[in-house]
Amino acid sequence: MTATHLPWHRENVVTHASELIGSTPMLELVRTGAGSRLLLKLEQFNPTGSAKVRMAREMVLQAELDGRLAPGGHIVEPTSGNTGAGLALIALERGYTFTAVVDSHAARDKLRAMRAMGAQLVHVECDGDGPGTVERRRVAGEIAERTGAYRPDQHNNPSNNAGYRALAGELLADLDTDVDQLIGAVGTGGSLCGTVEELRRLGSRVHAIGVEPAGSTIFGGPAGTYWQSGAGSPGGFPIGDNVRRELIDESYRVGDAAAFATARVVARRTGILIGGTGGAAVHVALRQLVHLAPGSTAVVLVCDAGEKYLDTVYDDQWLAARGLLDEALGQRITRWCRAYDESVRLAGAAGSGVGA
Repeated sequence: MTATHLPWHRENVVTHASELIGSTPMLELVRTGAGSRLLLKLEQFNPTGSAKVRMAREMVLQAELDGRLAPGGHIVEPTSGNTGAGLALIALERGYTFTAVVDSHAARDKLRAMRAMGAQLVHVECDGDGPGTVERRRVAGEIAERTGAYRPDQHNNPSNNAGYRALAGELLADLDTDVDQLIGAVGTGGSLCGTVEELRRLGSRVHAIGVEPAGSTIFGGPAGTYWQSGAGSPGGFPIGDNVRRELIDESYRVGDAAAFATARVVARRTGILIGGTGGAAVHVALRQLVHLAPGSTAVVLVCDAGEKYLDTVYDDQWLAARGLLDEALGQRITRWCRAYDESVRLAGAAGSGVGA
């Protein structure tokens, strides 16, 4: 049987999932009648559903170049889930064993995903309702010392921040203007600080806004309990070198109820589910957009997918049990979005002379 030969074209096929990292899309959430817009950089379209796979790859590749990670080696890292999923993917592709030190604060679907990719999970106890960040770090250090495993230490590893250089380039390549404002969770510092540093190196005059859970100590203040996963620094946990405060122009803390309500409003408005830290960043961005100069572009770094939080952020019973289900707050956020929509309608009517 003779093969059919179609007109030649360049195939768009990869051989490794890590080759799909990057080139994530942007979605306009709202705009104002003055022409300013709020865009979401949807990092959930990366493999593993998170921005963290960018820096996981960079940390592993740099460790190979430096000789800190030998062929067939072992990687161990404390993680709330997204970094762990990224490291699990890179480890399986490059022939390493990966151990993730986790706690019950992590979303269960993140733990399931790591197991599905062959990661070994070591569980530690949380202190109350907060994340067990301090204990995870201690246990990971013990494992690394005992076994000789490579521990990337995402909070202090400069390859974390370097992993987001390509993200900055994507933002500028996909826009016909500068990024006037970039809003994102701080966490380890990598995604926000790494992106901002590269944007400015490329000539951007971006204004950077860091967002953290209420109860995180990254911006000072007393430690408290929070349920946002993947950001924050609990009491007693040293803030890492990758949090570059000189790169952050403004900082805000957002409570869990507001963060989760905003994520749910985004889901109802767009059909796109985002994580709780993305909800917190969008919450700040929605409040800031009206104050920007006409024609400005604000971008929120949405670092992971909401599908990982169907039994928490998007579950009424889970929220209600923790006093976080606030329907009035959700309605208020919805009104913010509708007010922006109305400003666009009114601007269009004025421009067309309607009612003159």
